[in-house]
Amino acid sequence: MKLFVGLGNPGKEYEQTRHNIGFFVIDELAKRWGVSLTVAKFRGLFGTAVVNGKKVALCKPLTYMNLSGECVRPLMDYYGIALDDIIVIYDDLDLPPGKIRLRLKGSSGGHNGVKSLIRHLGTEQFKRIRIGIGRPTNGQPVADYVLSRFADEEQGAVETAVLRAADACERALSVPFAQVMNDFNE
Repeated sequence: MKLFVGLGNPGKEYEQTRHNIGFFVIDELAKRWGVSLTVAKFRGLFGTAVVNGKKVALCKPLTYMNLSGECVRPLMDYYGIALDDIIVIYDDLDLPPGKIRLRLKGSSGGHNGVKSLIRHLGTEQFKRIRIGIGRPTNGQPVADYVLSRFADEEQGAVETAVLRAADACERALSVPFAQVMNDFNE
């Protein structure tokens, strides 16, 4: 089973914020694949489907960003999902809005949700799709910026990035992730 995890924060007040762009991709995949996400005992929204003959699972941790690993590790253990079969999707301050970057592994880059995953998984060796949200330019604290909504002029680029990230997830079902990286990295 392939597990796609989108990082974000639960609750209405966070729904359309920059930090929740990983949730946007999971919502897009759920729509494409007809997956109903329901609350799971692992403190997350979870759903499964069969896509092109492959069993897939979608997850949106409800633990808040900084505790994402507390949802993902037990879920992987329960379903016997191998580390090589997860792809984590999240926001990245170091990429401009609309850009995506795929990696086979890596450090947290200061992202607290990824730090939690690394801590709970015991490794940095998991696939990820990073989606650019840009950096604050007006002296706004980063913590406030990631919890802000995208500006109107960013919406088109963000929507395109979400669709491209979902396309990359779909492609990862049929070819090795290294090939997906070649196809989608900008």
